Amino acid sequence: MSEDAGDEPDRLAGFAHPREAVRLVGHHEAQSAILDGLRQGKLHHAWLIGGPEGIGKATFAYMVAKQLLGLKDSPTPGGDRLAVDPARQASRLVSNLAHPDLVVLRRQPASDKKAAATMIAVETVRRALDVFASTPADGGWRVCIVDSADDLNAAAANALLKVLEEPPARAVFLILAHQPGRVLATIRSRCRKLALRPLADAEMETVLDALSLEADKAAIAQAIALADGSVRRAISRLEPETAALIGGTRSLLARLPDMDVTSVLAMSDQLAGRAAEADFAVFLETVEDWVRQALHANLAAGAHRLAPLAEVWDKTARAVRETDTLNLDRRPLVLSIFQDLSEAVSRMRAA
Repeated sequence: MSEDAGDEPDRLAGFAHPREAVRLVGHHEAQSAILDGLRQGKLHHAWLIGGPEGIGKATFAYMVAKQLLGLKDSPTPGGDRLAVDPARQASRLVSNLAHPDLVVLRRQPASDKKAAATMIAVETVRRALDVFASTPADGGWRVCIVDSADDLNAAAANALLKVLEEPPARAVFLILAHQPGRVLATIRSRCRKLALRPLADAEMETVLDALSLEADKAAIAQAIALADGSVRRAISRLEPETAALIGGTRSLLARLPDMDVTSVLAMSDQLAGRAAEADFAVFLETVEDWVRQALHANLAAGAHRLAPLAEVWDKTARAVRETDTLNLDRRPLVLSIFQDLSEAVSRMRAA
C-alpha cells in the first residue's frame, strides 16, 4: 500500500492519475516483454523503465501492476497487449492505491505541516518496503512501483538496492526513470531495461482525443509538433501562457545572430524568481529543441561547422546546473544563452 494520495506530485493538475487509466496507447514491445516473461514463468524481478517524462511510463507500470495483481481473477492474455478489466477488484484497488500487495514509492505530497517533498526519502522507502517482509495477501504477486528513480536520494536508492539484491519470491519492481543512465549503477545492473519511446503523432492524437481537451484541432496539432512524443509536454503547450512563452522564445531564436536585446532582457525578467521555475523549464526545452533542430538541419555541413552550436549547448547545460545548485539569479543566464547562441550562429555561418 502507498501513502495517502493527497495533492499528488506525480499527477498532472486537472487530469486523472495514470493509475486510473483503462487503456495503454503504444509501447507494444514493452508490453510483449512483460507478457512473454509471465507466460514463460521467467518474469524478471526488476525492470528499469526509461524514457522522457509524459510518454506513458507510469501508465504502463500501473497497467502491469493491475495485470499481475489480477491474475487470480483473469488469465494472462494470449496476445502482445496488456488486457486489464477496470471492473475487476484488483484493478479498482490499484486505481485507488488500496491493494495490499502494491507498494508505490514516490515523493510525498504536501500536508498541513510540511511542503511537498522534493525527493523520495530513505524513511519512505524502508517503511513502504516492509510489505515485502510478509506473505502476499492472496498468495499471488507483489508489485513495487518507483516513480521515479530520479527522485531517490542516495540513502533511499541504497535502501531499494538492498531489496533488489535479495528479492522476495513473486515480487516485481517497476522502476521508472526519466534519465535511466543516472540511476545508481548497482540498481541498473539488477534490472532488465525497458526503453519506452516517445509516442508517435498518431498515438499522441489518440491520447489527447480521449482527454476531451478544450482546444481546437489546429492548436492540438501544433502542441503535438512541439511535444516530442510527450503527452505531458503537449498539454502544457496548450496553455495560453506557455504557448506565448514558446512562441516568443522561438521568435527570438529565429532572428539569431541578430539579437533583440530589449526583448531578451524582458524575457529574462519574466523567467526570474521561484514562481517562474516551470516557465524556465519550458524556456530551456524550447531552446534545446531549437538547437537540436538546427544541428539536424546542418548535418551535411560536417562536424566542424556544427561544433560551435554543440559547444554552446554543453556550456549552457553546465551553467543551468550551477545556477540551480547555487540558487543564482536566472537573468544573467538567460542573457548569456542568447549571447552565446548568437555568437555560435555567426561562427557556423562563417565556417
